[in-house]
Amino acid sequence: MPAEPADTPGDGVRTVARVVLLDPDDRILLLHGHEPDDTSDDWWFTPGGGVEGDETLEEAARRELREETGITEIELGPLVWRRRCSFPFAGRRWDQDESYFLARTAQTATEPAGLTELERRSVAGARWWTCRELTRAHETVYPTRLAEMLTRLLDDGPPATPEILETEIV
Repeated sequence: MPAEPADTPGDGVRTVARVVLLDPDDRILLLHGHEPDDTSDDWWFTPGGGVEGDETLEEAARRELREETGITEIELGPLVWRRRCSFPFAGRRWDQDESYFLARTAQTATEPAGLTELERRSVAGARWWTCRELTRAHETVYPTRLAEMLTRLLDDGPPATPEILETEIV
């Protein structure tokens, strides 16, 4: 098994900052990922990644968004969701504690500028999705109830405190 990334604490759980990025039309940006050696094993997910060094969650969210999408002009809003997840990817199991920030942007063109070698082998692109498209999607999307959660977020606004999502184990 490969060594754990430097951003994984001693308990083996990786701290991750993710971004629920909305454009002026309330579309959400999702990345299209797949297993590095099997493009048929694919899914959609929110931009984000591991906290590095002494970064705050907010700093990690901004950095990851810039690296994965090239988008820098954002209004980073509140922390809206938290979840624990565990999944197999690239030959190992990843255990993560994820924090999801709401953000808005008018910058809709994407250009991944700082992907890691593993990301270059496993991220196939990005797409803006409406809630309606997400609800009707047959593709795998993480977190799995994203369409329902996004609809509630748009209808009701951000929660007063972050909603704790069910642990997701794949």
